[in-house]
Amino acid sequence: MKNKLFLNTVFFIFTLILFQSCRKVPGIGGEARIYGKIYYKHYNSTFTILINEGYLSDSYVYIVYGDNINYGQRIKTNYKGEFEFKYLYEGKYTVYTYGLDSLAMTSGQLPITENAAIQSIDITQRKEQKQLEDFNVFK
Repeated sequence: MKNKLFLNTVFFIFTLILFQSCRKVPGIGGEARIYGKIYYKHYNSTFTILINEGYLSDSYVYIVYGDNINYGQRIKTNYKGEFEFKYLYEGKYTVYTYGLDSLAMTSGQLPITENAAIQSIDITQRKEQKQLEDFNVFK
């Protein structure tokens, strides 16, 4: 009798652990995707004259899975300024990139620092396709 109770308890605990390990957390492995573009404006050193603008190629974009502190993946934009994070599970994501700090440029602060342009997004469906608003950065 004790042996049967012990086996039932072990089976219950094993089943509970198995179901907990199947719970998906934000990250790679799913079927959803997040995509977008980076738009830049390039000004002169006093930030008074616009020199050039357009979609920014070859620039890093980062994604943070859930409440993690560090980024989970880093990719570069293509020649049209586009990026895409594929194969995501449902959950909360933060996507960011860097651009020059316009306040530091206008105040003459040296060295000119970079600021993060950040967007947060939730994936709520298994095959969801989420487009972010364009990131606007200064280069």
